[in-house]
Amino acid sequence: MTDRLEETENWVRMSGVNRRAALAGSAAALGYALAAQPVSAAAARTPSQGLVEGMLTFPAGDIAMNAYRARPANRKNAPVVQPVVLVVQEVFGVHEWVKDITRRFAHAGYYAIAPDLYQRQGDPTKAPDMKTLFESIVSKVPDAQVMADLDRAAAFAGTDGGDAKRLGITGFCWGGRITWLYANHNPKLKAAVAWYGRLVGQPNPLQPKHPIDVAAALKAPVLGLYGALDKGIPVADVETMNTALKAAKDPSFIRLFEGADHGFLADYRPSFNEAAATEGWADALKWFGTYLA
Repeated sequence: MTDRLEETENWVRMSGVNRRAALAGSAAALGYALAAQPVSAAAARTPSQGLVEGMLTFPAGDIAMNAYRARPANRKNAPVVQPVVLVVQEVFGVHEWVKDITRRFAHAGYYAIAPDLYQRQGDPTKAPDMKTLFESIVSKVPDAQVMADLDRAAAFAGTDGGDAKRLGITGFCWGGRITWLYANHNPKLKAAVAWYGRLVGQPNPLQPKHPIDVAAALKAPVLGLYGALDKGIPVADVETMNTALKAAKDPSFIRLFEGADHGFLADYRPSFNEAAATEGWADALKWFGTYLA
């Protein structure tokens, strides 16, 4: 897996400014969620060359679930079966940035799949603002439904060229919280990377537990990547979580990036912090390289 990390770093260096899209027109026309506007002209466009990528569906109980999948094309120097990374959407759903992240993992040698975990509740990319997004879709998504759909995505990946026995998960914002919960849910999971997901909160019928409630019962090591300036996830919450993980003698921990805010990896948003994003991405690949080898 170290070779995969080096390959990705070399690809980023060689691509340089060419992998930056000069964005013009509306965010929706470019595949970004309406509620995520405005979109920065600095947003990356990771190329699809060398990948098998695109939208597909897989069986998910009562529906055929939409998902964006990217994996390396079969090459002489690449294994036919790749470790699987489940990519859990940020609050805006599976829009262009989540697809871009999925391609980045594929370029690093993984079978990466981002299922549309809001599909039963609606299309978040069409919600015109955050209030509508939360009230009409996000607040209606049960954790139990999400856990089951992620299990189904992992099972599908195992039939589609991925090695489901080497299973990882990563998620952002809304998906960061889900990543912690899935590390408690699935005993077959090997590793997880949670980006600035909420750690504490009041339980409710659809969200009966939060990451702090499962800190002592994780079934896979989790790396948390958080920003010290995140007002929605204060440093005190991060310290509480790290203390709970340490007390449980768990290898999981949260790295706190000074000067970084919520969403620091999201290069299409004003919160993007290039230094923290670069270091955090390297940390994530190293974590998966260690546990999914």
